[in-house]
Amino acid sequence: MQARMTNPAYVLSGAMKGIGALGQAIGESGLSQEIAEIVGLRASQINGCSACVHGHVHNLRKAGVSEERIASVAAWREAPYFSDAERAALQLTESATRLADRSHESVPDALWDEVADHFDEKQLSALILTIALTNMFNRINTTIREPAGTTW
Repeated sequence: MQARMTNPAYVLSGAMKGIGALGQAIGESGLSQEIAEIVGLRASQINGCSACVHGHVHNLRKAGVSEERIASVAAWREAPYFSDAERAALQLTESATRLADRSHESVPDALWDEVADHFDEKQLSALILTIALTNMFNRINTTIREPAGTTW
């Protein structure tokens, strides 16, 4: 499979600079890279972005995360491999990613309170930006049909 076009972030001058600045800010927040990759993987699974699923799995493996944890991200509610903080982050990811045709509040107060119990304001900001940035990448990649295995 081949992408329909060059990734728009490379086509428009300055786009990668903005994305890079976001990535740097997220990296300086104190949010663990493992949590960022896990929530990125979950959002990418929901959105069907093969390029991002592949990339997050690769990054998690490279970081030494167990195959059990990686394989269980899609079934995190039933899997014993995730901490309370990771579960809260994964629930926030699902809530913030599944916005279409909302019939209820996207992030209920109880979920917000639970996530805020585990992350300080900087980490929570990074978590929200990670989820949003992943969803942006997912939408770009699925639109242009970016194939799994593509590196940027």
